Amino acid sequence: MNNVNERSHLSNIVDLAERSGSIANDPRNERVGELLASVRGVSTRHLMSLMGSMFDNVDDALFDLAEKAENNAVQTQYFDGMRDVRKKRPLIERSFIDMITGAFSKLAGGQRHAHGETQNEQRAFGGSPELSLVDERDLEESLAVTSMTSKAEGRLSHSLFAVNQRLTVICGGTKVDNVDNPIGPATLTRSFGEAMSELKVEVRVKLIVFKLFERYVLNNLEPLYEEINHTLIQAGVLPQLRTPGAKRSTTTQPRPQQRNEANAAQDVEGDDNDNSMLRTKLVETLQSLLAERRQTYGYGQPAMGNSGPSLSPAELLGALSVLQGEVARSTVSMPTQIPIDTTLSAEDVRLLKEQLVRQISHLRGEAKSYVSGADEDTIDLISMLFEYILQDHNLPMEMQVLLARLQIPYLKAAILDRRLFAHANHPARRLLDELAEAAKSWSAESDRDQRLLGKVRSVVETLLSDFDDDIEVFNRQLDEFRKFLDGSNRRAQLAEQRAAEATRGREKLQQARRRAAQEILSRIDGRELPALVNGILTRAWANYLVLTLLRHGEESKEFRVGLRFVDDFVWSVGPIRSDVERARLNQLLPLLEKSLRHGLATVAFQDADVENLMRQLNTLYNGQLNLREEVAVAQTVSEAMPIPDSMEAIATPETLSETEETAKPAVQPDSPEVQRVRALKVGTWVEFQADSERPERAKLSWISPISGKYLFVNRRGLKVADKTLDQFASELASGQTVVLEELPLFDRALDAIVERLRTSQSTPNAEAPKPNA
Repeated sequence: MNNVNERSHLSNIVDLAERSGSIANDPRNERVGELLASVRGVSTRHLMSLMGSMFDNVDDALFDLAEKAENNAVQTQYFDGMRDVRKKRPLIERSFIDMITGAFSKLAGGQRHAHGETQNEQRAFGGSPELSLVDERDLEESLAVTSMTSKAEGRLSHSLFAVNQRLTVICGGTKVDNVDNPIGPATLTRSFGEAMSELKVEVRVKLIVFKLFERYVLNNLEPLYEEINHTLIQAGVLPQLRTPGAKRSTTTQPRPQQRNEANAAQDVEGDDNDNSMLRTKLVETLQSLLAERRQTYGYGQPAMGNSGPSLSPAELLGALSVLQGEVARSTVSMPTQIPIDTTLSAEDVRLLKEQLVRQISHLRGEAKSYVSGADEDTIDLISMLFEYILQDHNLPMEMQVLLARLQIPYLKAAILDRRLFAHANHPARRLLDELAEAAKSWSAESDRDQRLLGKVRSVVETLLSDFDDDIEVFNRQLDEFRKFLDGSNRRAQLAEQRAAEATRGREKLQQARRRAAQEILSRIDGRELPALVNGILTRAWANYLVLTLLRHGEESKEFRVGLRFVDDFVWSVGPIRSDVERARLNQLLPLLEKSLRHGLATVAFQDADVENLMRQLNTLYNGQLNLREEVAVAQTVSEAMPIPDSMEAIATPETLSETEETAKPAVQPDSPEVQRVRALKVGTWVEFQADSERPERAKLSWISPISGKYLFVNRRGLKVADKTLDQFASELASGQTVVLEELPLFDRALDAIVERLRTSQSTPNAEAPKPNA
C-alpha cells in the first residue's frame, strides 16, 4: 500500500494528533496522570490474578510430566523444577509486576523501547551483546517467546490496536505501538523472561513454564484490554475509535458499489503489523498476477463480464447464501458411514462461478450481472484454493470431499474480510489449516469409530448452516475443534509412549542378548564342552547375563562377576593335568555351585530342577577328579541336560548372526535416499502405499538410539511399523512410501496458485500444474 492510502485510512479512523492535543496537551486537563495510573492499576490487578492462576498450575503440570518421564534423570529435572518454582515464585511475581510498573513509568516519561535491541532483552534469554553465536538452549527459549508473542498479537490485534491508540492520546500523542505498550504481549513476555532468570532449572522445565504463561496469561488478556478500553472511553478518550478489520454487517453497512483495488486493499490494511504482512511478496505477486490475467488476457469475461453496474455486496453475498443453503442440504444427505461419496471433482469447484452468475441474474431479474474486478479475483482465487484441496495428496480422498464443500463459506469470508489471504492468524485460515493438518493423519483403519471424520463433518455442516456474515463463527469452530483434538491427542500420546517404550524394551533386550551371546561364545572359543555345561551356558546362564545387563548395565559389578563365572566354569570342565589344577578345582567347585544356584534362581529355575542339575554336575566333576566313578558314566549322565525347553538357547553362533544381521547397513550411507531419511524429523507424517487398496498413514514417532530403527504410529498412537534406515530409504526411492508435506495447507495452496498463474500466463494454452502429486 502506498503512503497516501495509509494516511487516508488512518484519517478515517481518528486524527490522533488532533485528539491528543485536545486531551493530553490541554493544561486544564489534570486527569492524564490519573488515567495512566488507572490503566496501571487495572493492569496489575488482572496480571497478578493471571500469574497466580499460572503458578497454581505449574506444580500439577510438572508432577504429571515427572510421572511420565522416560528415565530417572528427566524425572529428577521435573521434581527439581517444581521445588525451585515454589521457592522462587514470590520473587518472580514481584519482579514481573515491578517491570510492568516500570514500563508504565517509562511510557509516562516519554521513553520508548528499542525494539528488541536492549541488553535486558538479551539477558532474558542468556545472550550477550558481544557474542555472535547463541547457545542452543537460549535459542529454544528465544524461539518459544517469539512464537508466543506473535500468536498473542495476532489473536488480540483489534483490542490491542485500540489500547495502543488510546495510550498514544493520553501520553501526549507520541505513537505507542505493540512493543512500547506496557501491557502488550511483547512487553509482558519480555518481562516474564527476565523474571524467569531467577530460576536455575533445565531448559525443558523453563519451556514448560513459558507454555503455561502463554496458556494462563497471554491467552486471557482480552478481558483486560476490554476493561481498559471501556475505562478510557468513559473518560472521553477516542470514544468513536473504529478498529480496522472489525466485523461489518452486509445489510446495514454495505461496501461502496464501485471499489478500485487500492480501496479493496485498505480493508486488510489495519495497523502497522497488518501493513507489514500485506506487503509480503506472495500477496503482492498474487494481486499482480490476477490483475494481469484479468486485464491482459480478459480471463473470466465470458462468465462475469467487465462493464455495467456491478453488484452490491449484499447482492453478491445474498446469492452466495442461496447456493450455500443448497450445498448444506446436499451435505446433510451425504452418507455418514465410509465410504462416503467421493465424486466431487475440480470441475465442480470451477462451476461455482457460473452457478453464481445464474443465481445473481435470477435474483436481479436481468440477463447479465457483473461484479467488480477485485471481487472477481477473489472468486477465482477461492476457486483455485479449493481445486488445490481436491488434488492435494496430503489429504485422504474422503477428507478432500468434505473440506471442498467449504468453498462458498470461504468465498463469503474472503469477500467480507480480505485479510483472509494475507494474515496467517485469520480465524478462517487457521481453521482450514487445523482441519487439514488433522485430516492428514486420517485413515479408515485409524478412525474405525469415525470420531475424527465425524468431527470434521460437523464443522463443515456448522459453517454451511450457521455462517452468514459473522467471522467469529470460525473462531468458535476453531476453539471447539482444538478441544476435540486435545482430548484425542492426549489419548494418542499415551498410546504412542507405550509403543515407544515397548519398542525400546525389545531393542534393549535384543542388545543384551547379543552382548551376552558374544561374551559367552568368545569364552568358549570353539572348545568341545560337555553337553550339560554347554546347555547351562547357552541357555540358563545366557539368560542370567541378559537380566543382569538390563538391570545393572554392562559396567556393573554384577555383570563382571557373571562373566568371571563363565571363565571359571569353562576352565573347570577342561582336562586336569596336575595336582595344582586339581587343588584349584576343589577350591573352585563350592564357589561355582553358589554362583550357579544364584543365577538359576534369578532366571526362575524350579528347586527340583536345580537339585537335579547339581547332582549331574557332581557326577561330572567326580569324573574330572577321578574319584572312583568312570568318566564314561559321567559323560552319559551329563547328556541328560535338565534345561527347560522353554528357555531358548541365545548364546549360539546361529542366534548371534541373526541379531547382528539387523544392525548391518544394506545401503550406501551417503546415498540421496539415506540422506533424505536422516533429514526427517520426529513428527513427520508418511503414507505407506504397499497396499494400494488401503494405504496407511503414520507418524514418525521415535528413532531408536540402539538400532537406528524408525518407529511409526497412527493417529491413535498405535504402532504401524518399525523400519531400518535402509528399508525406509528403499521404500521412499521406490514410491512405496510417500512423505507428506509439513507446510500448512493455506501456504502450500497459495504457493501452488502463484506457480499456476505464472505458468498459465507464460504459456496461455498450457494446462495448470497439479499440486504436489
